Amino acid sequence: MQPYEARAFRFIELLSLGDWRMKLYGIAWSGERPRPELLETARKIAAEQLAQEKSNDYRVGFIGAHDGRNACFVFVDFWGNENELFHRVFLSRRNDPTQLSAANTSDSSVCVWDLRLQSFEREAWIKHVLRNPNRPDFEGYLGERLSENA
Repeated sequence: MQPYEARAFRFIELLSLGDWRMKLYGIAWSGERPRPELLETARKIAAEQLAQEKSNDYRVGFIGAHDGRNACFVFVDFWGNENELFHRVFLSRRNDPTQLSAANTSDSSVCVWDLRLQSFEREAWIKHVLRNPNRPDFEGYLGERLSENA
């Protein structure tokens, strides 16, 4: 076990993937941003994964590209059924940012740094969507972005 150290969380871009709108974030163990290869892999994985999703109420969410100490992770998270977060995880145990595969049921699905991003996105969803049930503000949600070291 190593002592906790803050990691860089950076909003990268807002992606339009078909009729999905997704915030892409980078989380970096070292440096300000994940390696470019991991960000590109995250874009490809998200496009492929979201094209397979059958139904979703909102078609908005976020993607995390986490360049970790010993592994690379990509998670594709999107909102549905009013207040549920759907979570798809991909990883490379060899720390290869171009070779990720879907996580197994025995794999961890989220770490303390990923939880920081999910927590931020939860608060943004509550603020812009759940507190405005008659007029959800999806643009406001998509405009709320995390960039910090945590």
